[in-house]
Amino acid sequence: MVQTHKLQEFHFVLIVVVLLLASSPTVLAESDDQLFVGPFSTAQPGTTFPPGWKPLTFENIHAHTQYDLVNDEDRIVVKAVSRQSSSGITREITIDPKKYPVVQWSWKVTNVLKNGNVHKKSGDDYPARLYITFEYDSSRVGFFEKAKYETAKLLYGQYPPIGAINYIWESTSPIGTSVPNPYTDRVNMIVIESGETLLNEWITEERNVFEDYKHAFGEDPPNISGVAIMTDTDNTQESAVAYFGDIVFKRSVHRQE
Repeated sequence: MVQTHKLQEFHFVLIVVVLLLASSPTVLAESDDQLFVGPFSTAQPGTTFPPGWKPLTFENIHAHTQYDLVNDEDRIVVKAVSRQSSSGITREITIDPKKYPVVQWSWKVTNVLKNGNVHKKSGDDYPARLYITFEYDSSRVGFFEKAKYETAKLLYGQYPPIGAINYIWESTSPIGTSVPNPYTDRVNMIVIESGETLLNEWITEERNVFEDYKHAFGEDPPNISGVAIMTDTDNTQESAVAYFGDIVFKRSVHRQE
């Protein structure tokens, strides 16, 4: 991300909160075996997104990624077109990761970014990412961090998430790479796909969010507070086209990661 144009990742989660203050978090029924958080396939091409999904834009970025519902290979999905731009779509939702530890989604990417690099601030752009945030718990932070969260609440009317996981399609880093975001250690980046081998192919991914959070932050996760998808290329000044299928949280893992 460019420091003069793109907000830091911690500010990203603050903006998620601000955009969603007007609505209450969705609490999904605990009896369900699967929670369809992103039921894009139930919508119609060219119409509005399913309930709860909203645009996520950044104050200092004027070029926004375009998100549309389209028919691709006989299914309704989200198409993201980014041309030196950055924005996302997001949904605030409350999920207990102990009961629904697994997230499953599908995506397709048409190109990787030449200058993308998960280890550098200057390379913090991705053709596709799934962003999961976790709600604030004051018992998990020290005195000075607690003061920051209290300040954020005064500014935005609500506590920002305590942390986040980014599942990303990277350019060159090996699949399985798990590192703190270069802007803040409150966001952990996990490389799910990398490089050009699987370009233009639909891929179904499945991750144990509970275990990923525990590995990244050294403790069990609090409740999940939100989910977002994003395609951004404003830092690299490149372009990308990606597609996102349904996002589902499940009680159990059906295949080994």
